[in-house]
Amino acid sequence: MASLTDIVSHINSTLRIAELPDYSNAVNGLQLENRKGEVTRIVAAVDATLPVVKKAIATGADMLIVHHGMFWSGLQPWTGSAFERMSLALENNLAIYSAHLPLDVHPALGNNACIAQAMQLTPSGGFLEYKGMSVGVTCEAALTLEEVIARFTAALDGGRVHVCAGGPSVTKKIGISSGGSGSEIAAAAKAGVDTFITGEGPHWSYTLAEELGINVLYGGHYATETFGVKALAAHLEQQFGIPWQFVDHPTGL
Repeated sequence: MASLTDIVSHINSTLRIAELPDYSNAVNGLQLENRKGEVTRIVAAVDATLPVVKKAIATGADMLIVHHGMFWSGLQPWTGSAFERMSLALENNLAIYSAHLPLDVHPALGNNACIAQAMQLTPSGGFLEYKGMSVGVTCEAALTLEEVIARFTAALDGGRVHVCAGGPSVTKKIGISSGGSGSEIAAAAKAGVDTFITGEGPHWSYTLAEELGINVLYGGHYATETFGVKALAAHLEQQFGIPWQFVDHPTGL
């Protein structure tokens, strides 16, 4: 058991929640307190949706840590499913904490750093600037495209990887940015990236990558953003001795 206040303070400091910019709907940090102010079990998940809240409650957790918080879809009245989600969390003593870009960019716990580690790559720089910070990481590596695909597939536990082989057959500079960064093909090319690993991108990202001579590996928005919340929850177990588990609720996107 640990104090919710202590855990939140530790995460805020570790991820630099107050310092790093993000989209307005992210609302990074503690989004919902629990009544007891204590934490005995943590659940990590990608999205703070009603189905995920129900799954978290079923595990007996009293803290849910997510990448996309309760306000990701924008302002909405607390009616219908939104009311049910809030009511269930309150009635079952479930605190909800969300960390988006601050978790993406963390050098050890972030989605991109963890993907690089899972692929046996070492980040050497950054790319994709957003309000003064680099969202993605770059890795210098001379690997065949087939080897990169195999490593990324293994990192995703055998998940499907969609490939645009628009670049060289042997890589020099690999860029990694999880989630929906696939729309940043031009920025990746400008940064000298020849092989771009991401979650998803619009239709035109594939055709633009071919024209700009870049390989793109799309692993899925959801799948590429499971890494950070798992790493953060495992870190909290080490720091506070609180057990955790991951609740899987994939979108397939």
